[in-house]
Parts: sequence; structure tokens; C-alpha cells
Amino acid sequence: MRYFLGIDVGSSKTHALIADENGNCVGFGEAPGGNHQTVGYDGFFDAIQRSFLKASQVSDVTQTQIAGAGFGVAGYDFPSDRESHLQAIAKLGLSCPHEIVNDGVNGLLAGTTKGIGVNISAGSGVNCCGRGPNGEMGRIVGNGTDFGEFGGGSEIVWKGLHMVNYAWIKRILPTTLTSIYLEATGAKDELDLMEGLSNDTYHLSPFLAVKVFEAAQAGDTAAREVVHWAGEELAWLVVAVTRQIGMENDEVEIVQSGSVFAGGKLLTEPMQRVILQHILKARIIHLEVPPVIGPILLGMQIAGLGDYEVREALIQTCNF
Repeated sequence: MRYFLGIDVGSSKTHALIADENGNCVGFGEAPGGNHQTVGYDGFFDAIQRSFLKASQVSDVTQTQIAGAGFGVAGYDFPSDRESHLQAIAKLGLSCPHEIVNDGVNGLLAGTTKGIGVNISAGSGVNCCGRGPNGEMGRIVGNGTDFGEFGGGSEIVWKGLHMVNYAWIKRILPTTLTSIYLEATGAKDELDLMEGLSNDTYHLSPFLAVKVFEAAQAGDTAAREVVHWAGEELAWLVVAVTRQIGMENDEVEIVQSGSVFAGGKLLTEPMQRVILQHILKARIIHLEVPPVIGPILLGMQIAGLGDYEVREALIQTCNF
């Protein structure tokens, strides 16, 4: 029996999954986030090692029994990142073929029926990637506001701050976002908030996006505008990547993955409207399966298994 390893390395958590060649999941392990941009390459190795060792203990499958491995990694953004990541992975002691991709590919492989289509991932940040039927790859930069790529929690909080400022300078009517931002930072009033943020003594967490969604759902006009904006921005990333892989006229599967999509219809309806204006045959799918299924399918492909026949079995048996 051959066994395969998939590791999903995020910024907040890392998941490892071991499955056999029939798609039966036999071991799962979890560790803290391993994005090298925040924890360094030592932290990256610690995350993949700890998660793998836990999965190995559960499954009683060792490094020498792994026939192929896939790694979907947050922060793996450019070709210059490859060698350092591979050096860290080498310390796991795997002797099998293995491959590393950006973690945005995880949802694409896990959520589409054949690994072809587009994945839009929105958590604390945003990423979007795609793969066409002939292997063409599409992507965005994935580094947020500096490159005009919006829709993750960080960007929603950033846009919400604009509304707090606009209300303060009386460009718009008062918004409940003001009290939300004051409470989140401990600022005594708007002037104190702006001064503290300008001088880097106050900081805004991406998790504040949850409060922005709650304000929008409660009917706050400014918050609803922020969420609507985020939905349309996410849509444009999808449209752009779909164009890159040449599938804008095809029945393309588009996967929504990440915690931001828990925001509901106020986000997803404007997103879908923009997508369907430009990709008439788009089939939009909310990712309901663990993203770690993506890298284990990658591990199978790199080892020559190469088909998606075991995907359903992986989904059904990944009950850890």
C-alpha cells in the first residue's frame, strides 16, 4: 500500500494529512501557522514537522512509507522563495517526489472536480489562483493593498477605517463603525484614534472584520458599503485570473474559500453579480471540504497517480 502526505501551511495554523492510494485518510496533525514571512524558515519547518509527526503517530506511517507529498504554503509567492522552502522541507527526511505551491492552490485542487478553475481565498488577506485545462496557471500578487488587491479581512478593516474617518470629518453621516474601532483600540475619541494609528501606537487586527460584518448585517450604511465593496473587489480578482487562463467563455468552476465568505449574502451577492457579468457560464462553489485535501492530491499527482478518482474518498474519510 502506498501512502501520501499533504500539508496545508497557513498563517494561523498548519494541517497535515496522510492517506493511502485509495483515498482513505489515515492520519491528521495540526500545528501553528508556518508562513515564513512571519515566523521565518525555522518556524516554517517547525510547523510542517510538528503537524507531520502528529499525523504519523495517528496513522503509524513513517517518512519512508510516503510515496508522494504536496505542500500548499502561505507566503510562498515568488520563484525566489522556492529554494529556501525546499531546503526546509528536506529536513523532514522524505525520500519521495514532492512539490510546493502557494496555499491558494489548496482550495483550487480541493474544491474543483478536476483541479481546473479558479480559487478565490479570503481570510485575513486575499489570494486568487487558477489553472486551465492545458495547465495554464493564473494568479494575483497576493500582497493586498500595495497592489490594489482587496477583499480580505485586513482590507475590509482598512476600508472600514476610511468610513470612520469620513464620519469624523463629516464627509458621511455617523456610523456605528466609529464606536467599534474606538473599542477595538481603546482610543478615547476619533482624534485619539487617528493620532494613535498615525503614530503606530494603535493597531487594527484583521479579525475586526467580523465586527464590520456584524454592523453591516445590523443595517449600518457605511458598513454595508464596505462589505459590498469587498464583494465586488473579490469578483474582479476572479475575473482577472479567469482571463489569464483563457476560460472566461467556458463553464468554469470558481471556488470561494476562507473565513470572509462566512459574511454571507451582503458579500457574496455583489461578488456573484460582477462575476456573472463577465463570465457568463461561471459555476460558483463554496469550499465545504478541508483545504488540506488539495496538497494531498498534489502529492498524488507528483508521484504519478495523477487523477481525481480518489477525491471523493478523501472527502468522505477526512473526519479528523
